Amino acid sequence: MKTAFFDIDTQLDFMLPAGALYVPGAERLIPAITRLNTHAVARRFPLVSSTDAHAEDDPEFRTWPPHCVAGTHGQKKVPATLLEKTAVVPCRAAPLAIEGAPQIIVEKQTLAVFSNPNIQELLVRLAAEAYVVYGVVTEYCVGMAALSLLETGKPVWLVTDAIQTLKQEDSERTLAEFTAHGGRLTTLSEVLSQ
Repeated sequence: MKTAFFDIDTQLDFMLPAGALYVPGAERLIPAITRLNTHAVARRFPLVSSTDAHAEDDPEFRTWPPHCVAGTHGQKKVPATLLEKTAVVPCRAAPLAIEGAPQIIVEKQTLAVFSNPNIQELLVRLAAEAYVVYGVVTEYCVGMAALSLLETGKPVWLVTDAIQTLKQEDSERTLAEFTAHGGRLTTLSEVLSQ
């Protein structure tokens, strides 16, 4: 089964204690995320990595502290989660130039990766039969990606030991909603064994 892996927002500003919008404990996920990304590429599965790419005066900064401003150090992906060859899908209508890139970086300017106007075409081009989702933060960007992928009608697995939350009760609500809509919870070891 052709499965696309979705690595959500594993950027320096979120994943490391010095980051502008650090998610406490997120750095502990880096080995698991690296293994998932490596596994996807080894199996020749599509690897999609979402990244925030905000303008300096982004409207999102009315709600959240400034973070992941395009071109800054904090906006970069954690090096261990980044492959040598990537293709970037900008957050504006543009032709998709993804051929030959094992990692596709989808930029976004809101919480939802599905706000990128190219995402639907990307999904068609990937032609995946299922999706695996992981990254940060469970109750925001990860949950939104997983729920949106469920709307494709294809199986979606959320890797519970490769996600991190800000508030446990919000995470529990997100996971309950995800499973109520047909999503499946899984683990790193289960994914790697397939």
